[in-house]
Amino acid sequence: MIKLRVLELLEKNGKTKYWLYKQLGMSYQNFNRMVNNQTKSIRYENIETLCLLLNCTPNELFEISEE
Repeated sequence: MIKLRVLELLEKNGKTKYWLYKQLGMSYQNFNRMVNNQTKSIRYENIETLCLLLNCTPNELFEISEE
């Protein structure tokens, strides 16, 4: 299973979920699903924006778990 590491990266950068939510400009429901790994897809533009905002690469943004 591939997991999004947004919450870890936010903490590392000293930012909040609310800050990221405002930066992304998506609905709170979709945002919350995404950061809590409850979605089946993420748009490329959102991946790019997350990487720019969190100062990371796609490799750092995702992790593979055995769940």
